Amino acid sequence: MTTIPVSPATFHISDKIASSVYEGLLSKPKWLPSWLFYDSAGSRLFEEITRTPEYYVTRTERAILEERASEIVAQAAGQNALRLVELGAGSAEKTRLLLSAAVERQDTVFYEPVDVSASALIEAQMRIEEEIPGVLVCPRVEDYTHNLELDSTLPSERRLVLYIGSSIGNFEPGESLMLLERVRAALDPGDCLLLGVDLVKDEAVLHAAYDDAAGVTAAFNRNVLVRLNRELDADFHPETFAHRAVWNAAESRMEMHLVSETKQTVWLPAIDLRVEFAAGESIHTENSYKYQPGHAEAWLAKAGFVHEATWTDERGWFAVCLARAV
Repeated sequence: MTTIPVSPATFHISDKIASSVYEGLLSKPKWLPSWLFYDSAGSRLFEEITRTPEYYVTRTERAILEERASEIVAQAAGQNALRLVELGAGSAEKTRLLLSAAVERQDTVFYEPVDVSASALIEAQMRIEEEIPGVLVCPRVEDYTHNLELDSTLPSERRLVLYIGSSIGNFEPGESLMLLERVRAALDPGDCLLLGVDLVKDEAVLHAAYDDAAGVTAAFNRNVLVRLNRELDADFHPETFAHRAVWNAAESRMEMHLVSETKQTVWLPAIDLRVEFAAGESIHTENSYKYQPGHAEAWLAKAGFVHEATWTDERGWFAVCLARAV
């Protein structure tokens, strides 16, 4: 085994934060990368978002997996044992459905969660190994968006990579294709990818999901400024930035912005940067692309996969696609 041991020191992102923030805040329009959301506070807020009544994404995908987990596992494995890998695993909440189905089928399952957060991986490992005997968790602290290295499988194994939660929608279309190509390059022919994608739907439903009445998403968005204050010694006043969620129909994406409510100057001494904000000027913090039926399957084909099956909910709000590496 060459699995990377979980240690907070394994993956350093301070230089990545500094360079990304410097570039983004000097750009016109200003932007920040969405991965900055996920410090410990941001991860907790996101878990809270998934429980709001407006945020349909998690519970819709979960319902599909609850109904189809055994079918997905059987189709991915064929006559082989199955090893599961998850990209951006976090707490691995929905993955338990697939792991349980795999354990029922083959008694022992290797599970490799991949994430940049060592603490999230440690928590997921403890919980899964306690709740689902038969799962052997081999965590990998790794930034899969830039590099993906996986352990070799046994001749009798097939690998199923999980990329669920519509995380692919946070990337620009060209970046999404490159990411899928990178995943394909890490797989052997016959291995599978399970991709969850959010589909285009009524604008009111989308807007509510990204601007919930309780203000959890607004707090999640502003938390990125709290993180910059802590890690770059910045002097943002988060309360002076309004959360704004916008449906961009031309690009088929939801956007999140932080809009400065006043003219102000922010100083980030750790990167020697002073940033001027006009009243009404925004920082673009996230894109979440929504797909038309068939679009994800087309992307997978371009990346070197053959489409095997797609499962959706009865409203056609979300799709889970299984594709095999060729």
